[in-house]
Amino acid sequence: MSNGNKRDYYDILGIQKGASKEEIKKAYRKLALQYHPDRNPDNKDAEAKFKEASEAAEVLLSDEKRTRYDQFGHAGMDGFANNGGGYGFSNEDIFANLGSIFGDIFGDFDFMGDGRRGGRRGGSRGGRERARAGHDLALSMTIDFDEAAFGIKKEISVMRNVECPTCHGKGSRPGTSPTTCDQCKGHGEVRRQQGFFAIATTCPKCHGSGQMITDPCRDCHGEGKKRHKANLEIKVPAGIDNGQKLKLSGEGDTGLNGGPNGDLYVTINVNKHEFFERDGFDIYCTIPITFSEAALGTEIEIPVLKGKILLKIPAGTQAGKKMRLKDKGIVKLGAYGIGDQIITIQVETPTKLSNEQKELFEKLAQLERKDKEKIRANFNSTTESANGIFEKMKDLFT
Repeated sequence: MSNGNKRDYYDILGIQKGASKEEIKKAYRKLALQYHPDRNPDNKDAEAKFKEASEAAEVLLSDEKRTRYDQFGHAGMDGFANNGGGYGFSNEDIFANLGSIFGDIFGDFDFMGDGRRGGRRGGSRGGRERARAGHDLALSMTIDFDEAAFGIKKEISVMRNVECPTCHGKGSRPGTSPTTCDQCKGHGEVRRQQGFFAIATTCPKCHGSGQMITDPCRDCHGEGKKRHKANLEIKVPAGIDNGQKLKLSGEGDTGLNGGPNGDLYVTINVNKHEFFERDGFDIYCTIPITFSEAALGTEIEIPVLKGKILLKIPAGTQAGKKMRLKDKGIVKLGAYGIGDQIITIQVETPTKLSNEQKELFEKLAQLERKDKEKIRANFNSTTESANGIFEKMKDLFT
């Protein structure tokens, strides 16, 4: 089916565009149970609807894919199609890209009670230990304002679980082997029939491993893992802002039995600057000048993120005037260009005057009073003239 003929994913699931992930899962679960091939054998129409609903759910449950779909529709999915990104479904295996979705929405259960699960494939068989992914970890790091603006490399330390070097993650003392769990018979899960479905849950005795350790490793006490302090170099990109997170893939807890490592998430805290404030990628500052500098104009040296520059203050500058310096702000993270530096002019009122300054201000005040008298005289003259014209216009219409 071409993109032009594809139905809208939200319409397929019968949900609104702003639906939450829980609403998406609920809608998909209903359709999946209705059209699943195990419940509709040899029904091509049901199989097509099942695949259609599964495709819609996979895209809308992925933040990245959903954003692209909301912006560009089906055309935005072309980059994901059948390239390992998870988009698209082959006729040979409609489950090929649905493992994570079924596992998240349905858990491990059988549709027909015969071992054909709609959820994650897995579980130990014959006493083999199942692979387990490592946990994700999180920590925070504080950097200076300039470091956030320009980027920096930092070394951080993280305590994480690594595979026990003595038992190589097995948990058993070297030279010994675990025994098969007698409750789940090595499956790692126990099943119970509930009406039409056979619900599979993690074995409470072996906690899903399918094995029991009778002679634990003395180094890790049967855990198969040990705490270890790791020193990592982290590259903080230019333009990062306070509260944003960096993801270090594979730097979390080590996975066991071939499982993938977890990830490490680093939250960035940025110290305040003594002079600049930030809003997005623009920076703001206030520059004080004197009355005479505001009236006559001047050139002053002001700080920017990289050093200092000369700023020309035009004659007659008013208090509160804003001036923009292009490309003197912060690098736009994830985009092109640089923000600006916005300057607010603050005209300072002197609080203590010398006798000479006081005389000069008094002379200035006298000149200002004369100017005001001239302005008032011109205003009165203009008003009288305007009144005269108004009276003449009245005569024309009477």
